[in-house]
This record gives sequence, C-alpha cells and structure tokens, in this order.
Amino acid sequence: MPYPAPRHRPRWWTELTLIAVVYAAYSAGRLLARGDVTTAVDHGMAILRAEKALLLNAEHPLNRLFTQTPALGIPADFAYASLHYLVTPAILVWLFRRRPARYHAARTWLMLSTLLGLVGFTLLPTCPPRLLDAGQGFVDTMAQYSSYGWWGGEASAPRGLGAMTNQYAAMPSLHVGWALWCGVMLWRHGRTPLMKVLGVAYPLLTTLVVMGTANHYFLDAVAGAAVMGVGALLTRPAMRLADRVRTRVRAAPYGSKSPIVSAGCETSAGERIPGQRTSSAGADDSTPAAAR
Repeated sequence: MPYPAPRHRPRWWTELTLIAVVYAAYSAGRLLARGDVTTAVDHGMAILRAEKALLLNAEHPLNRLFTQTPALGIPADFAYASLHYLVTPAILVWLFRRRPARYHAARTWLMLSTLLGLVGFTLLPTCPPRLLDAGQGFVDTMAQYSSYGWWGGEASAPRGLGAMTNQYAAMPSLHVGWALWCGVMLWRHGRTPLMKVLGVAYPLLTTLVVMGTANHYFLDAVAGAAVMGVGALLTRPAMRLADRVRTRVRAAPYGSKSPIVSAGCETSAGERIPGQRTSSAGADDSTPAAAR
C-alpha cells in the first residue's frame, strides 16, 4: 500500500532539528523509565524461563562462544557499541539525498517505532542477561573486553557515563529493531545485489551480537521486530494526520478572514460610512441634498 506522496522536498535543517528533538525526547524518556531493579530482574528471569520452555535459549551458547573467543567477542562489542549509532543515521542521510520521495515515510516509520520502544521500556523494565546473577551462566563481554574499547562495565556507555543510560531497557531490543529498519531500506531501495545482501545480513548479525554479548534475550529481539511491524502499520495514518494538521495550520491565518472588505458588516438603507462618497459617476457634488 503506497504512502502519501510528500508535497515538497524535505529540507535538511528542519529534518535534522526534528530528528534531534525526537531522539533527545527518547533518550530523556528512556532514563526516566528506569524501573525497580527487583522488578526488572523478575522480568528477565521470566523471559529466560519462557525461552527455555520453548527451546529458544540461544543466548548461553552464543555468550560462551564470544567469551571464549576474543576474535569474535571484541568485534561484537565494537559492533554493539557503535553500529547502532552509525548505520541508522547514514541510511537516513542516504535516503534524504538519493530517495527523497521515500524519505518521509521511512523517517516516520523509524520515529514511531522508536517511541513505541520507549513505551515498552516504561511498561516492562527488564534486566539484560549480563546483569543477572552469575549463577545464570552469563558473562558481560563488554566488561570483559572493556580495555579494548571506550566502554566500561555499564552497557555501551563511555567510561564514567554509565549514569546516562538505562541498563534495564532490554525489552524490546531497538538495536535489532533499528537494524531491521536499515535492512528493509537497503533491500527496498538499494539498486545493487550487494546492498540487498547487506539488507539481510545486517539485522541477522545484529541479533547474534546482542545475544552473544549478553545484552539481550532472543525474545527481546523478537519484540524489537514486532515494534517495527506496529510502527510500519501506523506510518500511513500518522502521515495522513500530519498532512491534515499541516494543512489546517497553514490555512488558519487566511481562512478566518472574509473576502469582503467590510468583513460581513452591512449598512442599512440610507446609512453612510463616514467619509464615503455617495455621488454616482454622473452626479454633481453641488446637487441639492433634496435632489439626491
């Protein structure tokens, strides 16, 4: 189903401002959404039990592989700490420059899904595998390999800035959600086989990374994909609503004015507006008043 066509080419300064405002609101909301630690741990354990019951527990073998193999664990940590913030903006810029007709819908989809993810963080604070009790068998690879990067033992935040992130915002995984969005954009709008291959590989690789580094459960990844699906369904009505609001706002200063100079005011028969000329084209101003 096609999305409404944009009425004008997007302007980079308005788009940059909009994206910055939305991301700032998302980041602030993510921090404010910190839940009780006990509740977050309970949610994490519930997810782990559900995965074991469904035979979906892929986190343990992946985490052991990344922990025991630095050649995999270190690049995975770099990928987790950086690609999330590099690839997504790069694809937004690419769409803005090369596919402007598709940009508005893509940007709206990404923003809606991000805000939906924030709702998930608020309603379901979840402890990631790496913060569970050591008896659960998970190793925080980012803490293990922290000497190789700029991060410490508090997720992907730079050392000393752990207080600036919410470590219990594991459900849904927006690392996976954003990677899925990137993959769809590359698949839909890329014109080379390589871009389509990257469109498939990038979200799959991201899913393996978030589980292997013990930052997310498999069901977090599923939830991240689901959030993107709901965002995609809401994109079309959201764009239509935005168009209606924009049209009304633009029309408001003019639509409220009457095209009649008197703005709807009328004079009664024989009544004159002060200073109004009452003579017709052929009348003489010297004509007596009784003859007028």
